[in-house]
Amino acid sequence: VQLQASGGGLVQAGESLRLSCTASGRTLRGYAVAWFRQAPGMDREFVAAISRVGNSIYYADSVKGRFTFSRDNGGNTVHLQMNSLRPEDTANYYCAAGPSVITSSLRSQTAYPYWGQGTQVTVSS
Repeated sequence: VQLQASGGGLVQAGESLRLSCTASGRTLRGYAVAWFRQAPGMDREFVAAISRVGNSIYYADSVKGRFTFSRDNGGNTVHLQMNSLRPEDTANYYCAAGPSVITSSLRSQTAYPYWGQGTQVTVSS
């Protein structure tokens, strides 16, 4: 599975961006998919994930209520709608996917074997 992340950019605080992650090679149906982000000098951190079964969605506390994770009906693309962006959201955002990620591991980077290349989000104050 190859993942392509897109949609990043430079915005002002309070504005919105929509990130997309598209799979090639197969559908993402039956896969757990997650977004992680990494700011300069910081560890990569969990942002949001959607489970492989049931489409349950989980968010980091820092983005809850501002970010919305969704799958499209075709099954090849997921989206991360990011509203009310803050300067602290500035980071390189990565999508990741895995066919065997259990619920308790959705927030763990090591659970995902497939990763996209990252898309940069910069929020100015």
